[in-house]
Amino acid sequence: MRIRPAHPGDIPILYAIVNEYARRGWLLPRSVEEIATTLPDWMVAEVEGRIVGCGSLVWMSPTLAEIRSLAVEEAYQGNGVGGAIVQALVERARSAGARTIFALTRAVPFFERLGFTVAERDRFPEKVWRDCIHCPLRERCDEVAMVLQVG
Repeated sequence: MRIRPAHPGDIPILYAIVNEYARRGWLLPRSVEEIATTLPDWMVAEVEGRIVGCGSLVWMSPTLAEIRSLAVEEAYQGNGVGGAIVQALVERARSAGARTIFALTRAVPFFERLGFTVAERDRFPEKVWRDCIHCPLRERCDEVAMVLQVG
C-alpha cells in the first residue's frame, strides 16, 4: 500500500468513493468542483496502482484542521488503509502548523485507536458554521467529535 497526495487524474475516483459513502449516509457528498478546488488537501491510498481510499484536511484556522471525507473501499477495510490515510493527514497538518486536529465521525473506536479522544462538538464552532449549518441531518446529528492534540 502506498499513501500519496491526490493528483488531478484522481478526481473521478475520489468523487466516486466519497459519494458512494454519501449515498449510504456515512459522509456528506462532495462535487467534482469541490474536490478539484481542494485537491492539494487530499491524500489517497493505492494498492497495486488502484486507489482504494481517500481523505482530506480542511483548515478551520492556522492551528486547527479537520480530517474529513475519509473513505476506504469495503474490500480493503480492516487492513490499516484508513489508519494510514489518517496518519498521513495528521503528519501533513502537523508539518503545516496544526496544533489540534479533529474529525466528526461515527467510527469512535477507529479514531481512538489512532490516539484521538472524544470532545464536545461545541468546541468547534468553526465547523458548525462552515459545514454543519448546511447539513440536512444537523438537528439529529449522531456524529461524535474526536480530537488529537499535536502541538
